[in-house]
Amino acid sequence: MNYDELIRFISYFLDKVFISYAFLLVFSYTALSIVSGIALNHYLKKNSFVDYSVILDSPLAPSVSVLVPAFNEAKTIVDNVESIYTIHYNNFDVIVVNDGSTDETFEELQKAFDLEKVNFALNHEIETKEVRGVYKSKIETYSNLIVVDKENGGKADALNVAINVSDKDLFMAIDADSILEPDAVLKLVKPFLERTDRRVIAAGGVVRIANSCVIENGRIAEVCVPKNLLARMQVLEYTRSFLMGRMAWAKLDGLIIISGAMGMFDRDVVVQSGGYAHTIGEDMELVVRIRRYMSEQREKYKIEYVPDPLCWTEAPSNISTFGRQRSRWTRGTIETLTDHSKIFFSPRYGAMGMLGYPFWFLFEWLAPLVELIGIIYAIVLYATGNLSLNFILITFLFVYTFALFFTTWAILYEELTFHRYERKGDVFRLWIAAVLEPFILHPISLFFSIKGNIQYARGNRNWGKMERRGFRHKNGRKSKVQLLANKN
Repeated sequence: MNYDELIRFISYFLDKVFISYAFLLVFSYTALSIVSGIALNHYLKKNSFVDYSVILDSPLAPSVSVLVPAFNEAKTIVDNVESIYTIHYNNFDVIVVNDGSTDETFEELQKAFDLEKVNFALNHEIETKEVRGVYKSKIETYSNLIVVDKENGGKADALNVAINVSDKDLFMAIDADSILEPDAVLKLVKPFLERTDRRVIAAGGVVRIANSCVIENGRIAEVCVPKNLLARMQVLEYTRSFLMGRMAWAKLDGLIIISGAMGMFDRDVVVQSGGYAHTIGEDMELVVRIRRYMSEQREKYKIEYVPDPLCWTEAPSNISTFGRQRSRWTRGTIETLTDHSKIFFSPRYGAMGMLGYPFWFLFEWLAPLVELIGIIYAIVLYATGNLSLNFILITFLFVYTFALFFTTWAILYEELTFHRYERKGDVFRLWIAAVLEPFILHPISLFFSIKGNIQYARGNRNWGKMERRGFRHKNGRKSKVQLLANKN
């Protein structure tokens, strides 16, 4: 084979690879959107007449611990704890773990909730860093609040400490910048109660972006589309991911991630699996590991997903913070997929091995790399006169139209189901963001995904600093915890 023949062969091979990959990608996302629509319609019909007060009053309702790992979360931690105390549930406690914060996180908690140090017998089922002290609130309303102060060990270590402290049936892990909906626990507990054919080991819910929303007494008082364009485009990402992606994967039994911002787990299964691993993608890794554990134990199990908006979180509003988050997500994905590579196309692990893992490998990990290679390849072909400008424009138009259609469909899903954005012009502003997203957010995401791959290859396993701006509050209002503290 001479040089010219080799070049033609490589060109032919790459053409086939890129065309096949693009076809699979379009087919996969289209299929997921259809499955998601069917599953969502079924869920809404099934739950339209559910009386959650039955769960609230039931003696069979499982006990729940709400776990909040906190590192340098002084701006949002009090709001977060307040939001937890707006939930409608009876048998629960709240365990906040100050993971060696270097800001005023612990001081804010101590001041807001009037904490005092107590003697507490710690359960050491999972090995963790040293605990410096356990505190409880003197305010009667917060008598089930436990605050743990410990040496810094990372988010996974903080969660493991909270699991050791908990004595409840289930635990719900949330981020310290999250605001819960009042019925969040009720809706997440429901799948654990209604399944009889198999054991529900985890349930995830929808996470929404709280930027520009107004917070009052720990609750979302006014839902607003983010004013910041970067945050607004992330609303579209979250809508596609949670409402169209994870809904479908739960239906197909291939779900391998529950957002670290909010998920509910069977405590015993997590402890038996070894707790949270010290990785940069601990949320995804835990789901894959407990699924592996159940499959290897030959136990029937289920991961459930609740599509109602249950939790609101603060999204990055500047490129540097966004970039650190996305490169960390990429590194976390790679680490989880490589650590659990034996799952890949293994029928032993059911839909997770045959569908979920391959999808994440092909279209989450490899997609940015394939796209970068495709862009470089197109530039080379154009520069050598082997690709016309018209073909490039037609291809771009096809990709752009598909992306815009998919996002528009996600916005329509939201409007036809939960309709959380009620202000005039909100949907239009989201759609304008959808028009701009492929030109702004996608290239930025691509850059930081590639950077995450490079960082992982170089051995970078650092978490990265996240900056919080805090939530908007209605003027002239005291928080619920301030009113209670004054009362007491």
